[in-house]
Amino acid sequence: MLDLERAPAKYVNMLLQTRRRFLRATAGLLASASVPLPARAAGANVSLGFSLYGMKSLPLDDALKQCAEIGYRNVEFALTAGYPTEPKMLSRADRQRLSGRLKDLKLDVSGLMLNMSLAADDPAHAQNLEALKVSTQFAHDLVPENPPLLETVLGGKPTEWDQVKDRMAERLQAWAKEATAGKVILAIKAHVGSAVNIPERLVWLLQRVNSPAIRAAYDYSHFQLRDISLADSLAALLPYTRFIHVKDSVGEPPKFQFLLPGEGRTDYVAYFKVLKQLAYSGPVVVEVSSQVFNKAGYDPIAAAKKCYASLTIAMDTAGLTRA
Repeated sequence: MLDLERAPAKYVNMLLQTRRRFLRATAGLLASASVPLPARAAGANVSLGFSLYGMKSLPLDDALKQCAEIGYRNVEFALTAGYPTEPKMLSRADRQRLSGRLKDLKLDVSGLMLNMSLAADDPAHAQNLEALKVSTQFAHDLVPENPPLLETVLGGKPTEWDQVKDRMAERLQAWAKEATAGKVILAIKAHVGSAVNIPERLVWLLQRVNSPAIRAAYDYSHFQLRDISLADSLAALLPYTRFIHVKDSVGEPPKFQFLLPGEGRTDYVAYFKVLKQLAYSGPVVVEVSSQVFNKAGYDPIAAAKKCYASLTIAMDTAGLTRA
């Protein structure tokens, strides 16, 4: 947890350096015409959203309507098998109707969740490239004027990093080529249980591939489980970040439990004060873990309402402008 007003000098310097790197990285990316990028305001302007990964049990239109009525301004769609937004389940006409429904509800699409692995074997890698093509088309069909980013974890195991990192970088380069051709951003995410489980490993991949089409999805819950501070992880990753997931966590690897944001140790007022100071503008999206939504009695609407109340109070207390 970070109290900005009492933060040690090293953290203040770290955050200032992060902001400078963030602005330089943003300027460089905006100069590139190869992929679309969200506009960034002069100050922090956050769009609070909910990932429909946590609303699988609801009909799609009901989930969208509930999110809009609660007050969320964006949603993330899950493209994995079994979800109503699995691309093969929606024809071109279906996608056009869905696009119109989003406009009616004044909901943006913050991201499209995939579930791919850079540590997969050759046949699975080929399937991942095909999934990227299909998902890219889905993104353009859904929001032609500004296709949403794609977002994925990276697979593998923490102990395998040294053995698989070069192959992961090589395959990420292929992903980057596909994303660039499709004019989309692919945001890659560290996970406490994957080979890329700490900021340094994620940064290594980002710098090794060095593509404006590959950015970071930031989720502090995975770093908190490893006792990595908010300041340290943001200093490393915010310059690359185009998407933020929020949830809470307790325990430590390998025994841990993800929670709804506000139910764990994360100080969201401090978190949002940092985002304000660093002028982050973009989506902050609630992700309900499968550890939560697979429990008996889980109510997706009640969960969405609880998260919205907790996070908006923290944002307002931190003085963070919401879109």
